[in-house]
Amino acid sequence: MTLQWAAVAGFLYAEIGLILVLCLPFIPPQRWQKIFTFPLWGKIAPYWNKAFLTIIVLLIVLFLDAVREVKKYSVSHGLEKSSSSHPSAYEHVQMKLFRAQRNLYISGFSLFLWLVLRRLVTLITQLAKELGIKGVLNIQADSNNKAAKKYMEENERLKQALEKTGKGDEQMTDAENKKLIENVEKLKTELKKTSDALSKAHNEVTTMKKQSESLSKEYDRLLKEHTQLQEILAKSEKKKDL
Repeated sequence: MTLQWAAVAGFLYAEIGLILVLCLPFIPPQRWQKIFTFPLWGKIAPYWNKAFLTIIVLLIVLFLDAVREVKKYSVSHGLEKSSSSHPSAYEHVQMKLFRAQRNLYISGFSLFLWLVLRRLVTLITQLAKELGIKGVLNIQADSNNKAAKKYMEENERLKQALEKTGKGDEQMTDAENKKLIENVEKLKTELKKTSDALSKAHNEVTTMKKQSESLSKEYDRLLKEHTQLQEILAKSEKKKDL
């Protein structure tokens, strides 16, 4: 294996390992979000898109080169097989064809997993942000509920005190009651807004989960199709050998 294909193979193994780590179920998205927000990543971020596109271009070039090599040695494979004057040449061409097919698989999987990795990181980041918003809204809703409950209890105590004593300044009591009622209505309005925002955040998190599941299904489908194509290619090679 030449240096460039050894580098592509190492890149493929690194992609597989990184995707497996990102898919570990016991590491929450919030933990990955903290890792992604390290100061080091902030310095690298401006160059990330350029590096991503550069790697894609390199992998596409290597993939097309591997396709060309496979076609080249597939034709030579048939010609050398039909000729019995140079048996060693047939074995040499067959070796070249095997290497070209190996390079094709390595570059193809590297390109595919590079795109999957980019999408996976984006989904994890979005999910972590939505979960963070949901947690803040839950805390705010709990605090509003406690405040509303406190005001309602105070209002009930004032009403009971007025009923027992039958005294006090009615105007002051009415003003206080009105103020308490206004506070309760205000808190109810804020609680409704918070509940709506919480429901919206929950719907967005559900949508993100559905997108993540659809991405996993699409990855499984593409992997299955690639396996089928590989089997078809292997069968065709066996037929050529016969």
